[in-house]
Amino acid sequence: METKPARVRILDAAHELMLTVGLARATTKEIARAAGCSEAALYKYFDSKEELFVRVLTERLPRLTPLLSSLEAEPGQGTLEENLTEIAHQAALFYEQSFPITASLYAETQLKRRHYEALRKIGSGPHTPIESLDAYLRSEQDAGRVRADADTLAAASLLLGACAQRAFAYDATESGERPPADTFAARLARTLLGGIAPGTSVAKSEGRPRT
Repeated sequence: METKPARVRILDAAHELMLTVGLARATTKEIARAAGCSEAALYKYFDSKEELFVRVLTERLPRLTPLLSSLEAEPGQGTLEENLTEIAHQAALFYEQSFPITASLYAETQLKRRHYEALRKIGSGPHTPIESLDAYLRSEQDAGRVRADADTLAAASLLLGACAQRAFAYDATESGERPPADTFAARLARTLLGGIAPGTSVAKSEGRPRT
């Protein structure tokens, strides 16, 4: 049987441990042991556990960040509703799969602070998808497909916030079942479009100034 490359084994092991024991308890030592390599070998591929965490999110979970980057680079492609639906679909799946990994951070304030400081140094963090979606919506605004006075940051926050909430909000229901990601995404995109598409209006607009 062909052995997977060390980097792939490390990512696989990190993903599994982060899911089963949580991000806080998944040490680089344990990850290396599960991957069948030394801790020194792990650091050949990843500078820190924080970088490894980011790589797990970007390479093992639904590809939200690459989708946002590609749409921002080429605004005007497809319909805005199709694009927002796909973004919401990928985001719903991403948060559903990443929430069990990151939840343990919120139980330890000092660990969360150190982790977020490390993420900021490598230009990442939970705020980055919001900033990327805001940038995409601004590019569509410049292209005339989003209303000129629409608050793109608020729109990005609403869409991704709803997707993030779906990851945990339904656990307390009797069935414990989340709304299906595809229908949830389509409804969310249509509702958001009602507030930001050209030709729509609101009673009073106090949109964020463009900078």
